[in-house]
Amino acid sequence: MSEGMKDGPSFYGAEVKFAREHAGATQEELAVATGYKAPYVCKVEKGHTLGSELFAEGCDRFFGTSGYFLRLHRRIADGGHPEWFVPYINLERQAAVIEDFSTTFIMGMLQTPAYAEATFRAAYPREGSAQIRARVESRLARHGVIERATPPRLWVVLMEATLRMIVGGAATMGEQLEHLLAEAEAPTVTVQVLPSAVGASAAHLPFTLLTPRDGGPTVLYEEIRHHSKVDETPSAVTEAQDVYDRLRADALSPERSKELIREILKEITHEHRSGLPFCDMGEVELQRRNRRPVRGGRPQPRIAIRRRPRPGQ
Repeated sequence: MSEGMKDGPSFYGAEVKFAREHAGATQEELAVATGYKAPYVCKVEKGHTLGSELFAEGCDRFFGTSGYFLRLHRRIADGGHPEWFVPYINLERQAAVIEDFSTTFIMGMLQTPAYAEATFRAAYPREGSAQIRARVESRLARHGVIERATPPRLWVVLMEATLRMIVGGAATMGEQLEHLLAEAEAPTVTVQVLPSAVGASAAHLPFTLLTPRDGGPTVLYEEIRHHSKVDETPSAVTEAQDVYDRLRADALSPERSKELIREILKEITHEHRSGLPFCDMGEVELQRRNRRPVRGGRPQPRIAIRRRPRPGQ
């Protein structure tokens, strides 16, 4: 990653601020013109966030800069990705339909800042804060694809284990699941969970199918560590589509998937707040009702049990 890309959000923010001041506009006026709020504009100008593509397009309209801010945004965002991943980013931007299967982590486009940071810190423990920050900003920028006026149809199938793995701590994981539920409410986003009870699934490695807006053929994207593969051969795409259809069929319905995500979120939230295992109070009440009454109505004497010490105690 180049030095310039490390300071990408700061440079981008400075360019936005210069253009705004040159136009004699306030942050509030730019916020109204782009559909955001003044604090968001402030964060972009200070380099605290790269912002979205939608914001960049709004800046180009407001300043009459003929796509400068969108091109700059993409250049900086691409600089935060490894070179082998950039072809996928371009496919994602041009897609009309995105079908993703996730086995370990929630799809990058739907990640929160804290969740994304936790995944990168685990994968790149020797990188400094600036490098991790650039990676996180680039990943978050991908969300701009589904913020468009005419976004692609995004269909995500993910394994239940992906939701139960605590990435970055309970608070971070809880926030991520809440975010996933919010994203799943969008009319163009469908989330399905493949429950662990299914057993062996139709696929054990992640992959993505992307259908372009221009009517071109669907392509298959797969990756392993530090390598990726884009396959356009009809046989490979057809086979992958068949596998994806089977994954969809085995997965829970979108509504039941959201219910399961809420259940897992409840468990994580309870454990984070109390440090105790989650207990369904409905089950507790049922056990109370089914408990046998004590005969005779008198309290039963307690029997002291002397525990034999275990070896080593």
